[in-house]
Amino acid sequence: QVQLVESGGGSVQAGGSLTLSCADSEKTYSTNCMAWFRQAPGKEREAVAAIYTDGGSSPNYADSVKGRFTISQAGAKNTVYLQMNSLKPEDTGMYYCAARRGGTCDWQWPKSLVYFYWGQGTQVTVSS
Repeated sequence: QVQLVESGGGSVQAGGSLTLSCADSEKTYSTNCMAWFRQAPGKEREAVAAIYTDGGSSPNYADSVKGRFTISQAGAKNTVYLQMNSLKPEDTGMYYCAARRGGTCDWQWPKSLVYFYWGQGTQVTVSS
């Protein structure tokens, strides 16, 4: 059973950086598309970035984070990172790791309904 565990959230001032981590703690290696979503209070959950861990496909990014955020994977395919630079107050929210198995992450991007596995979330707060 896939168990996604996020870490790395926290509070930072605008312009700062944070790195989030997500790992399949059970090391099932049964997923090949891992993504980050976020949800701010009173707003819908939105996709941030996704990476196809089988390789051969470029990562997906929301327009609002392109050039500032980078999603990457560790050598072990069950761990992904989200490097967040030049953070803005509007980046504040609960960040969730999600995963699924199937085709590349392009399929149905940026819909959240296609992701079967979800972590508990890690809070990111950016102050101005």
